[in-house]
Amino acid sequence: MPELALFKVGLASPANTFFAIWMARDAGFYEREGLRVEIVPVVGGVNTGPDLASGHVHLMHIGMSSVVRANALGGDVVEIGSLSNIIRNTMFLAPGVRNATDLKGKIVGISSAGSETDSATTLALRRLGLQRSDVTIKEIGVVRLDAVRNGEVAASLMGEPTRGQALAMGLTPIVDLLSDRTPWLYSGLAVHRAFLRDHRDRVKAFLKATVEGNYLAYTDAVRAKPLLARELGLSDPGIIDITYENFRAATPLDADVTWEGARNIINVLDYPGMSSDPRAHVDDGVYKELDAEGFYKAMREKYGVAAALST
Repeated sequence: MPELALFKVGLASPANTFFAIWMARDAGFYEREGLRVEIVPVVGGVNTGPDLASGHVHLMHIGMSSVVRANALGGDVVEIGSLSNIIRNTMFLAPGVRNATDLKGKIVGISSAGSETDSATTLALRRLGLQRSDVTIKEIGVVRLDAVRNGEVAASLMGEPTRGQALAMGLTPIVDLLSDRTPWLYSGLAVHRAFLRDHRDRVKAFLKATVEGNYLAYTDAVRAKPLLARELGLSDPGIIDITYENFRAATPLDADVTWEGARNIINVLDYPGMSSDPRAHVDDGVYKELDAEGFYKAMREKYGVAAALST
């Protein structure tokens, strides 16, 4: 049996948007495609460009905001697919904070500078009639629920499973970008252009296995829910159900990118030297190759899915 090619995947924030990768690994799809996938914890945000350029990881599970920032700093990174084409976050308020007026002058938590929570926070503040200058933005990492609940920050965005947990705790949602289904390349699959050029076969193999992971997770709840619970450390059946149904409702099964979501990110960001052309940050060539080969049609037939979600 040929030796498997090492393929290192960066995980910045454990969430149900990573589910396709966990499922594909659990089902042996990567090995079938000749890959030995290693999941590597990363920070994301400002580290996206250096981590991909150095080979610390070969692909990063990260939104396009981080890619745009990396490229503005001289990087050469592109998204080759997407695991969420809408923002899957809701902004919650800390106890004692009641409205947008109360937020002025207070701290709003984000995971890291340049991350999706950073840019989406800008959008959420705009929905409230606020600017970033009206609040203090603070990096607090990926575990933001406790920071809001304890009043360390006045507000922060949360996605599943912490979104469901925050609602169960009675925290107040003030901006629900998930319900708005705001188009956004929120959770992409980013690679360095040089790696895509030199190892296109590996990238293509990874995308094929990941997409099949999506289809398996989407169609087999009995297998999917225990895996999702284990990877996210969940034990509450209600939160597991919410997190799984959120995955099913908001995941593009074919991992395709929506260009409206890419443009919306560019319209929010304002980095010196950044390109406003979405194609400077997205390369959908591998997706198109698989489509031309009939791969996505074959997946729909194999798993009995009438039509794949695009958002």
